[in-house]
Amino acid sequence: MISQIEDAGRQSGTLVVQVANILRKAILSGEYKPGDKLPSEARLTEVHGVSRTVVREAIAALRSDGLVEPRRGAGVFVLEQVAAPGLPFQNVDHARISSIIELLELRAAVEVEAAGLAAVRRSPIQEEVILDRHRAVGACIAEGEPTSVADFALHQAIAEATSNPRFVEFIALMGQNAIPRAALSDSTGEVSKDYLGQIHEEHARIVGAISNGDAEEAREAMRVHLLGSQRRYRALLQNR
Repeated sequence: MISQIEDAGRQSGTLVVQVANILRKAILSGEYKPGDKLPSEARLTEVHGVSRTVVREAIAALRSDGLVEPRRGAGVFVLEQVAAPGLPFQNVDHARISSIIELLELRAAVEVEAAGLAAVRRSPIQEEVILDRHRAVGACIAEGEPTSVADFALHQAIAEATSNPRFVEFIALMGQNAIPRAALSDSTGEVSKDYLGQIHEEHARIVGAISNGDAEEAREAMRVHLLGSQRRYRALLQNR
């Protein structure tokens, strides 16, 4: 049986991310097998001590990952995990800075518009998730924890707020390749807090514009964020 979230765990990350991670671990470990039905929304709410909104968003995250399939009137079922060889973006070579720049250029072409659409289409729940995930990135920085997973979750939330499933599919297809950090780390494998703080400020501008419903500012903030990342990697390329 999946255990309830500990109160101490509420201080880092978001409840949505925590519940999604617990369920994801249960699925990947085989506790829930392909074809199994997950506990009902009411049961998950009771077990984890969270709201129905949190449970729904956690299930939506698992659905985006291709782990579960909600069936109207029947519940949520675990899907068979089929390895698909040759998927795009899965062979990104993080040792090649030029490969990372290519990915960032593609992201800019898609995510700038996603930010603008999110600003005008987001629901109150989606806005709340975006704000929560932004705070989760800040919590990781403050605690010295890796930020890539939380950063990716924020960009996923923005894609979901477009209410266009194609943006969600694009982000899911890229996976963690969307947030390359290794080339910017020092000899100990750590990324500087100054760099992470700058990224967090850029995120804050994006999130603020989306929350304010300012589509043009959201697009510009995302453009500045992704072009800034390109400049940082180009500087590394030139200084090799």
